[in-house]
Amino acid sequence: MTEAAQTTVLLVEDEPAVKGLFAQALRKEGYTVHEARNGVEALEVVKEIPHLDVLVTDVVMPYMKGPELARELRSRQPDLKVIFVSGYVAPGDLGTHEALLQKPFVRQQLIDKVRDVLAGP
Repeated sequence: MTEAAQTTVLLVEDEPAVKGLFAQALRKEGYTVHEARNGVEALEVVKEIPHLDVLVTDVVMPYMKGPELARELRSRQPDLKVIFVSGYVAPGDLGTHEALLQKPFVRQQLIDKVRDVLAGP
């Protein structure tokens, strides 16, 4: 079994087409992917996930912003890896220890970022 097949990703994106593309790319690599349209929905989805390895979340969403969702999930699971995705946030705006993938990007950049975050400290 590959490392990807043992990795669970929660993907939170409010644009359905974008979320679909991200999810397809991650699943194609073998990741187990759970999807949510916003932070509030993500908190419901995560109740059904025994363990979460990586949160990939848009920064700007209705109801709950990505950083707020990440703080809430990390309060429950401090070792949770987080990748923020945004076209509006500059590197460093989220803190020096946060992974940021700036839109637009290609499929391989998403896959590489997930691998880097999982391999990191």
